[in-house]
Amino acid sequence: MLLSQPQPTPFDLQFSLLAIPVRVSGWFWPVTALFGWGLCQGLADDPRQGLQLLVLWELVVFVSIVVHEMGHALAYRAFGQPAHVVIYQFGGLAVPDGWGRRGARRPVERLLVAAAGPLAQLAVAAMVVAALRLAGRSVPFPVEWIGERFGFFEGRPPSSLFGFAIVVFLLEVNIFWPLINLVPVPPLDGGQIVREGLATLGIDDAPRIAAAIGVLAGGAMVWWSWRQEQWFMAMLFASLALSCWQVLQQGRPPWTRR
Repeated sequence: MLLSQPQPTPFDLQFSLLAIPVRVSGWFWPVTALFGWGLCQGLADDPRQGLQLLVLWELVVFVSIVVHEMGHALAYRAFGQPAHVVIYQFGGLAVPDGWGRRGARRPVERLLVAAAGPLAQLAVAAMVVAALRLAGRSVPFPVEWIGERFGFFEGRPPSSLFGFAIVVFLLEVNIFWPLINLVPVPPLDGGQIVREGLATLGIDDAPRIAAAIGVLAGGAMVWWSWRQEQWFMAMLFASLALSCWQVLQQGRPPWTRR
């Protein structure tokens, strides 16, 4: 999770969406493919089919991250602050360009900006589930006990492997990823929400309290990830928890907006 924009590459893709500039780093595509390789090969019957599924995986991840960051950027714009979006190898950033007539200056407004990204992704997952259920289709929900509890596994099976894979990818990326992002570890969205929530309540030194919570939550995620043999996630949260610990030792957090 970078705190600043990644450097441009010659292979960057640039476009505008809803009048918001978007830049996609050239590193996004190979790193995303690396993350999805094992999942795609597990679903495929042969290597060629695995490569086709990998293309679908990259498209689903790309669209999902754009949805997430557009949630942030549109929330910024709602408060009078323009922003642009950068998609890079470890996710995305919605970067404010400057202050408008008002801007997201109050803590409650910054809280809404932080929450808008994960909520946008979770809304996508909810729409996918609702559409499949209305069509009488089964839903390959990634959390088995929830799927059984709500009868998501009942109904007609998918008509093709590729249709099944798209649904699996959409639900994996738009349920697990935003939930991970909501873990209260700054600078993840969950950590930002905790910080701005504390500030909204008028609690003194909200950034340092959020950092202390981040150390505890990050450590818990490292332990859980290690138990689940999720090595990348364990390293990610270890680095985030360490960053929070350094904040407590040094003073003002680098992610605090002035």
